[in-house]
Amino acid sequence: MKKILFIISFFVLFSCDQNNTKSKSPNIILITVDDLGWKDLGFMGSKYYETPFLDKLALQSMIFTNAYAAAANCAPSRASLMSGLNTPKHGVYTVGSSERGESKTRKLIPVKNKKYLHDSIYTLPEMLKSAGYTTAHFGKWHIGEDPKTQGIDYNIGGSKRGNPGRNGYFSPYNIDFIENEKSDEYLTDRLTSEAINFIKKKHTSPFFINLAFYSVHTPLQGKENLIQKYNLKQGVNGQDNSIYASMVSSVDENIGRILDIIDESNIKENTLIIFTSDNGGIRAISNQYPLRAGKGSYYEGGIRVPLFMRWPNKIDAGINKVTNVSHLDIYSTLQEIVNPKIRVKQLDGISLKSQFKGQSKLERDIFYHFPIYLEAYNKIEDHGRDPLFRTRPGSVIISGKWKLHHYFEDDGTELYNLETDIGESDDLSDKEPEITTRLKQSLENWRLKENAFIPNEKNPFYNSIF
Repeated sequence: MKKILFIISFFVLFSCDQNNTKSKSPNIILITVDDLGWKDLGFMGSKYYETPFLDKLALQSMIFTNAYAAAANCAPSRASLMSGLNTPKHGVYTVGSSERGESKTRKLIPVKNKKYLHDSIYTLPEMLKSAGYTTAHFGKWHIGEDPKTQGIDYNIGGSKRGNPGRNGYFSPYNIDFIENEKSDEYLTDRLTSEAINFIKKKHTSPFFINLAFYSVHTPLQGKENLIQKYNLKQGVNGQDNSIYASMVSSVDENIGRILDIIDESNIKENTLIIFTSDNGGIRAISNQYPLRAGKGSYYEGGIRVPLFMRWPNKIDAGINKVTNVSHLDIYSTLQEIVNPKIRVKQLDGISLKSQFKGQSKLERDIFYHFPIYLEAYNKIEDHGRDPLFRTRPGSVIISGKWKLHHYFEDDGTELYNLETDIGESDDLSDKEPEITTRLKQSLENWRLKENAFIPNEKNPFYNSIF
């Protein structure tokens, strides 16, 4: 009888322990807005765009004001976010060809670009699945043909496509893996509805939702009532596009819907929400003042992004202005939180878990490597190093308050003190030679360690007139 009672007690305790373990594994909702700029939200300082739901959520969260995308444009940023690896390790540097811009304006032959993240790379969703998570993706994937081959259980709208295509944001859609239902349905609404339906389902395991809105990527298309609302508003600091503003508002409204279903489902306390953008905004559409440049550039406007995390009672609400963080850190952070069966040891990010309760800032360097070309959007508005390209081949290091750009075509350097010059207008490389030399050496050491390719073959079609 004692033996039977012991066995029963054992299984009860084991069952309780299992349930407790599950309860400690939070549901995770990663929300990524496409091409949303650092200054495009109310809580980040915009006086034109109205984002009441995001502002409220941010106040309940830890806001990282010094947050950086892992790359300056869509595909490499998403590849790094889903792999935890910097660009030299996966080889996705841009969208499409690395030979962007006119051939006669390129001094070097760039490294060949990989369009998609190779299936051999162990992705964030795959890591979470090994920790018992059900994984779902809604929206833009862009780093493979089908996210189901890269760790996703349920997929709506995710494929190799990087934008909504010819038909845009109103149904019928021109997007793979999504069924057309209502005529003139708005894509941002539809993706949110699919995520809500997923949350409503009863799961025996924690879930991971990758909600990756196609908004606010071009083509600019919004709901007419919201466009008319912003037409009545005065623009501020170069933010005055009513269509773009309507798209930002649609994202915000749908964040409100997500928050409502989380509350209704009574899962708020055990749900970690991470909100960010994949890269900086397009400067000609939405000025990111005081940041220089925008999407595609490795000046601050192209890589600095909004980022906050909410996890009630686990993450303190407040503003973190001291720690430089990267999208690369999200994989590392989640891996520490969920403790999966299969762990990746050689990630390029660091865990931010120590920051959740206000511990001291993390000292680390952030690196970028871009051995290719990316042509200008707008010769005047881009505010690049030169009017022809958003970025020429080069690398970047951010070390504390210092930021060094190193360009391969001419071995040129630019040094900025981000503490006093976040707009990167005052190049200090000649005034601070010791700091310039030290950071350039750190950058070179990192490239050697990463086996990062530096293009050196001359382009025979280059014309120096340009």
